[in-house]
Amino acid sequence: QVQVVESGGGLVQPGGSLKLSCAASGSGFSIDVIGWYRQAPGKQRELVAGITSGGKINYADSVKGRVTISKDNAENTAYLQMNSLKPEDTAVYYCSADLRNAAGYVFRYWGQGTQVTVSS
Repeated sequence: QVQVVESGGGLVQPGGSLKLSCAASGSGFSIDVIGWYRQAPGKQRELVAGITSGGKINYADSVKGRVTISKDNAENTAYLQMNSLKPEDTAVYYCSADLRNAAGYVFRYWGQGTQVTVSS
């Protein structure tokens, strides 16, 4: 059974850094796309960053220059390094993994979310 699990959230002061991890476990799949999303209270979920199996990356304008997405193919793990954090970055961060099975079908799996709070 496939699972996607995020970790690394927490409380950080403005200007600080956090590194989130997203691990996909299970067997019989390959990762097409990893996406990091966030949802603040009262707001819609929004894409923060995404990375494809080929290494193509995109970032939301609100985080460009402050966030770096990366992946470790051998470990089926992706990371989101966040620097110069602002209070408006406070949200629950979710990882999504588009996984391709042996038959070639792609399914999206979501993690449970990890809270990031930026506050002094």
